[in-house]
Amino acid sequence: MTNVDAAVFRQLCGRFATGVVILTTTGEDGHPVGMTANTFTSVSLEPPLVSVNVDHLADMHRHLARASSFAINVLESRQEALSRRFAGEHANRFEGVGYRLGKTGLPLLDGVLATLECDIHARFEAGDHTIIVGRVVGGSTGDGRPLLYYRGGYFDHPPA
Repeated sequence: MTNVDAAVFRQLCGRFATGVVILTTTGEDGHPVGMTANTFTSVSLEPPLVSVNVDHLADMHRHLARASSFAINVLESRQEALSRRFAGEHANRFEGVGYRLGKTGLPLLDGVLATLECDIHARFEAGDHTIIVGRVVGGSTGDGRPLLYYRGGYFDHPPA
């Protein structure tokens, strides 16, 4: 059996609306690093596990390959510009961006719906991505509506 064409696969998966998150950790030089993702999901309640998928070609991949922990910042509906900033090519994505250091020392973005601080529990290679499973060790919640991604676009409410 042959694989579905990459463009068709993208269209098929694009029909699933997702929330948008920014993954953050600290680079080897001690500076915060981050990237936009929409592959976050809960895995287990006991222990509390979540997973994210990171492309091998993403700059963030090398940081997460060496890190012992990372954070997930769930974006609020008015944070599309922040999502685009962390998805694009910026020398210092954190310049001018509000954040604080969490109890684990991870950079946590201001104004988000939730933050999850995670210790890396496992990593699995899967095609051109690495699946990273994190054990949630802390977090916080905020108010607002989620930023959604559907069929290549951003929404602040479920699309029709």
